[in-house]
Amino acid sequence: MDEEASMDWQETDVPPMDEAATAPGTPVEVKKLAQELLKCGFIESASDVAAFNAVARLRRELDAVLEPLDLRLELDESRGLAVLRVADAASASPDKAWSHPLVRRQRLTLEQSLLVAILRRTYVVQELESGIGVREVRVALDELLSELQVFLPDSGSDTKNRQRLLTLLDQLKPHGIVGEPDSRGEVMIRPLITRLANPETLNALLAHFREAHPNRIR
Repeated sequence: MDEEASMDWQETDVPPMDEAATAPGTPVEVKKLAQELLKCGFIESASDVAAFNAVARLRRELDAVLEPLDLRLELDESRGLAVLRVADAASASPDKAWSHPLVRRQRLTLEQSLLVAILRRTYVVQELESGIGVREVRVALDELLSELQVFLPDSGSDTKNRQRLLTLLDQLKPHGIVGEPDSRGEVMIRPLITRLANPETLNALLAHFREAHPNRIR
C-alpha cells in the first residue's frame, strides 16, 4: 500500500451538474475517487472527510467502475474508512488473493508483524472500552516498548530498545496504520490497523512467539 497522500478535495474540482450530466463516460467525481483508491488503497475520513463522504454517497458508481478490474470497495462507516480489496480474496488461497496486478502485497518482517499484532490488539481493546468509531486511539511508547520486549530479546540498552521500537514504527507509517510519535511520548493508531491483517493470523503470530520464548512470557 502506497504512502497516504491527502486529496485536495474541493467542490470546485467537480464540473457543474449540467456539464457532468452531458459529458460522456464516467463522471469526473467518480473517476477522481477511483483513482485515489487505486493510488493509495484507502480513503480515511479523519484525513479527508469530504472525500470519504463522497465515497459513501457514490459507492454504487464506484463498485461499477471497480468490478471489471476484479476489485471491490470495503466501506467501514463506523471507523470512517474506505478500503480497496481484491474481489475474490475471501475465497482464494493467500497467494492467489494477492496476485492482482493492481494490488501490491504488504511485505512485513517478523518484527514488524509482531508490532502490528500488538498495535491491533491495543486498538481493539480501546474500541471495546470506548465503542467502535472512536477516532483518536493513542498508546504510550513506554507501554509498546514493554509489550515488545516480552517477545523480543533485550539488547542490553534501554536506548537501543527504544530506538528499535521507533524504527519499527517509522517503517509502519507508510502503511497508514500509525502516526508520528508526539511530544507526550504517544503514537496514534489509525483505523486501517483493523484491515491490515485478520485477527486469526495475528493471534497465531503472538502464539508462535510465546512458544518460541516460553521463559520470557509473563
